[in-house]
Amino acid sequence: MIPQTPSDQAIVRHGDQSAARHGWLQAVLAVLAGLIVMGVVAALGLWAAGAADLPDNAFPRVVAATVVTAVGGTIELSGDAGVIADTQAGLTVIPLSVTLAGALVIAAGFLRPLRHRAVAGAPELAGWAARIAVLWLLTLVGLALFARQDFNISLGDGTIGDIGDLFGASPKVGFETDVPLTLVFGVLWLAGVLVLALLVSRGAPLPPRLLRFQESVRPAAFAMVALLLTWVALGLVIALVVAVTRGHTAETFAVILLGLPNLVWLAFTLGLGATWTGRVDGPFGLPMPHLLDEVLRTPDISTLNLSTLADFDGRVWWLLVVDAVLLLAAAFLMAARSPARMRLWQHAVHMAFALVLTVLMVCLVGRISAHYGLSLLGIGDIGGGLSGELFLRPKVWTALGFAVLWGLVTGFLGGLMAKGVHRKGEIDAEEPEVRAG
Repeated sequence: MIPQTPSDQAIVRHGDQSAARHGWLQAVLAVLAGLIVMGVVAALGLWAAGAADLPDNAFPRVVAATVVTAVGGTIELSGDAGVIADTQAGLTVIPLSVTLAGALVIAAGFLRPLRHRAVAGAPELAGWAARIAVLWLLTLVGLALFARQDFNISLGDGTIGDIGDLFGASPKVGFETDVPLTLVFGVLWLAGVLVLALLVSRGAPLPPRLLRFQESVRPAAFAMVALLLTWVALGLVIALVVAVTRGHTAETFAVILLGLPNLVWLAFTLGLGATWTGRVDGPFGLPMPHLLDEVLRTPDISTLNLSTLADFDGRVWWLLVVDAVLLLAAAFLMAARSPARMRLWQHAVHMAFALVLTVLMVCLVGRISAHYGLSLLGIGDIGGGLSGELFLRPKVWTALGFAVLWGLVTGFLGGLMAKGVHRKGEIDAEEPEVRAG
């Protein structure tokens, strides 16, 4: 047997301590912290929206359903109105404020034990991620089973209410979680968060085989995350100013805590030139800004872009200016964090590729669809405001095309602006002259 030297023993002890830093206890803390933050944000947002007054003590179950949808889970709506009536309902929306809060906390918990290290083996990273994934799965199962509730809907005191009482038609609408789909999408969401955390963090270790990709991938990923978070910060400032100056404080805080990224990332794509289509009908609506509700509340499907919005408020053209400034800043940040040997065309390509993926992500998670309908004795859309529809979806290929153009131009300009920036670890080419004494 070959004896170990003191240095070998130190390396072994360091490896044991490293493994101990991200064991089951740390995984429990990471998952628990993420779940608590998401639950608190969802609960405060729903409370501000008035959901605390829901009957049958449904508030905790609605909070659980909100957290489930925030991580990509599927909530199925059901309706029952007796033998002579029919109800139909559907809801597809991701409360991105809750999503973002959970993603930031879980990512921080995942990266914390890995800090101060340059390289980590693939088995070590996979084992650490697997611990978090197992606990996350158990958490999702509990949330999915808890998130279910039925509500009775009043038909009112008029003729429709009398007919309903006569025939025993008592409309109900409820929700429950599709557990298998929730587990699948919840795990995919977690995997995306952990992978993105590794890509964004400059100090996070990577397996040796992946180190050659960090020079091109990490600066672009960091720039895109910074871009999206900057949009959220701008939206937060604007929302707080609106709450202070124009009132509607509860509604504004509900939007901030539930769907602020939904709105500001929509504005981000609109500033690029993207087009969305949608419609608002019935009791549904968009609480903030009111401009969107005006544009979408039409008999037919509406087109949402800078041109159509400008017909109602010309200030929307500032979105174009804000996008230009923030994209140039993101491109400069990407170039400044890239190696000095990177060429301008490479900066342009990296920026375009990263921006396309970012816009695609926004288009996928920013879709909204909600509808509810009640029919009695075969007559649809009765009962005044009991039926309605709301949907918002992007024209994806148009959005991606604009993302390519913006990415190429701003990536090139950002590379030019970063030429004079001294990169970390860069050594000046010219050596100091040595004078003969």
